[in-house]
Amino acid sequence: MRVLVTGGAGFIGSHYVRTMLSGSYPGYEAAQVTVVDKLTYAGNTANLPLDHPRLDFVRGDITDPALLRTVLPGHREVVHFAAESHVDRSLERAAEFALTNVVGTQSLFDACLYAGVERVVHVSTDEVYGSISQGSWTEEWPLQPNSPYAAAKAGSDLMARAYGRTHGLDVRTTRCSNNYGPYQHPEKLIPLFVTRLLSGRTVPLYGDGSNVREWVHVDDHCHGVHLALTRGRAGEIYNIGGGTELTNREMTERLLELCGAGWDSVRHTDDRKGHDLRYALDDSKIREQLGYLPRTRLDQGLADVVQWYRDNPWWWKPLLGGRG
Repeated sequence: MRVLVTGGAGFIGSHYVRTMLSGSYPGYEAAQVTVVDKLTYAGNTANLPLDHPRLDFVRGDITDPALLRTVLPGHREVVHFAAESHVDRSLERAAEFALTNVVGTQSLFDACLYAGVERVVHVSTDEVYGSISQGSWTEEWPLQPNSPYAAAKAGSDLMARAYGRTHGLDVRTTRCSNNYGPYQHPEKLIPLFVTRLLSGRTVPLYGDGSNVREWVHVDDHCHGVHLALTRGRAGEIYNIGGGTELTNREMTERLLELCGAGWDSVRHTDDRKGHDLRYALDDSKIREQLGYLPRTRLDQGLADVVQWYRDNPWWWKPLLGGRG
């Protein structure tokens, strides 16, 4: 069995690849994994066991149809993580997000049809739904993205729907809440705060910190993605949540405590443009139909993550451009 993973050198994709290569996904203990990754700033070969006998690494761009048509034949399944994903960057570089997330996804789906791929999981985000003040989103909620990043991901979701309806490509889409875990690039909230606090620096808190996010450990998210691959159905969408909501201020408080810092390490900054107030997923569908259940409690997960960054400065200090 051969599985191709796009964006497999990034934070979430590499966790999925490492887990599969470790034999932790039943039925995939002998699977050969091909990673295709452009290795932008967020992709890092240090995230992967490049010498593993069941891993093949291809440096390449999903917007390159010729590359994909060369690499994809012989692969039965594709898990599509590759995306531009940082909201702040999308505010200034929207074209890059549209190109990778929409055109790149369309290019990948074309190549999957050409190669006769049996099934694809398209990994998306809860941000395509917009913002919700009360309750939680089901998979039937309309797409109302508010940032260029979210709009580009919504466009890729619609490509998944179109290729399923028009061409019969078996695509299952997952939409996750905010991820955290080891090997996450320090542009994201948790590793940004942890690496800065461990370096004795201040951390930025947008506005009054009242924005609410739901958090899921990357291992739980990847478990949900694999359930969609192995037990899901063509054309279906599955929300993957962690079940724990925190305001950004509450998250800041927990990270300060874990890093041994006080509120004097926090500087308030102007709020981000179009900053969504609250995200919340109803993930009862994947729980009831596919047996998903998050296994990592946030308190323990955060403590483990802080310890990982404390123990592995070799990995994150080079990413700070000498500011560690």
